[in-house]
Amino acid sequence: MSNVRKHRRRKNRTTILALSITTVLLVGTATVINSHKNEKTMVIKKNTHVKTDIVKNNDTLSFPDYDQTSQKDDSGLLEVLNIDSNLVLVNKNRKLPDGYEPEDLVYPSIPLNGAVKEKTRMRSEAAKALENLFAGALADGNTLTAVSGYRSYDRQVSLYNQYLETRGEEWTKAYSAFPGTSEHQTGLAMDVSSPSFGNALEVEFAETKEGKWLAEHAHEYGFIIRYPENKQDTTEYHYEPWHIRYVGVDYANYLYTKDLALEEAMPSEK
Repeated sequence: MSNVRKHRRRKNRTTILALSITTVLLVGTATVINSHKNEKTMVIKKNTHVKTDIVKNNDTLSFPDYDQTSQKDDSGLLEVLNIDSNLVLVNKNRKLPDGYEPEDLVYPSIPLNGAVKEKTRMRSEAAKALENLFAGALADGNTLTAVSGYRSYDRQVSLYNQYLETRGEEWTKAYSAFPGTSEHQTGLAMDVSSPSFGNALEVEFAETKEGKWLAEHAHEYGFIIRYPENKQDTTEYHYEPWHIRYVGVDYANYLYTKDLALEEAMPSEK
């Protein structure tokens, strides 16, 4: 009888122990599962928060005030005051100071592909961005050429007079900047073409694979198509798919996403 009781006690202990182990395992598993769920929830919330911040930042980017960044000069044009800004607005109504030349002009480290090196200078930050843009284009199978970057005031005088003689006043006013009002003098602009298009600066460049790539990806490197299609009333220039202007990645993304010309982001309040 004693042996039977002992056997029953052992059996009961074994059963209780087995149940205890099973309970611990189930609780542990549930804890791990809940832990993973919490971790995934945190990651999702974190990523959502980041995306929200990005959208919020794009919606609240601060552009220079049109009226606070210029003053009238003796010629009747507005002379820009924020000449060192990547967002300096130069157009037919806003000119650079007489004799202005950027102090940080450099040659971008890019293949010339038939271009003249002397014409490829840009301000240092813009030049670095151009190097990255050209590398990105090449990685996607597109070879670009930097045709014309910084131009001095004197060079613009020469070009403007040449265009007046060879192409007439109407064409010149539509496509060429009056000396002192050229974006090229800022050191932030570059005319881009491709060897496959003969390095020409023509509207048809927009239909080439290189031109399409430039239109779709320039903003990723901080550039905008400065004179977009169907914005002539705003920019006062015809469509120039070859003319890119450095403004910085955040601002380029904003302008591209909102489909804005630079003038539309900086309207005059007067």
